[in-house]
Amino acid sequence: QVQLVESGGGLVQAGGSLRLSCAASGRTFSTYAMGWFRQAPGKEREIVAAIYWSGGYYADSVKGRFTISRVNAKNTVYLQMNSLKPEDTAVYYCAAKPGPWSTEVRSYGTWGQGTQVTVSS
Repeated sequence: QVQLVESGGGLVQAGGSLRLSCAASGRTFSTYAMGWFRQAPGKEREIVAAIYWSGGYYADSVKGRFTISRVNAKNTVYLQMNSLKPEDTAVYYCAAKPGPWSTEVRSYGTWGQGTQVTVSS
């Protein structure tokens, strides 16, 4: 079982960049798929990006702007967010599941506490 702690959120102007980090505890990090999700006020939690061994999945709304990556030696997954838009404002969560990635919120059994990202126009 892993435990997750996100960091890197904050306030940024539209067009700016942020990098979120998610540090995981445990010795089996490399066997987990990692996902980044976000939840805006009044909206359901949604997938942003996911990664397993390599490559990844991106929601259409972030393709070409966000990049997910992981460094297994550091037990860390990142979300580089460029060209941020006000509609990217949300609490961002990282999540872990054994095996290949999934786009389904309910597939992920381990979640971080979330980090707030606010993009001003």
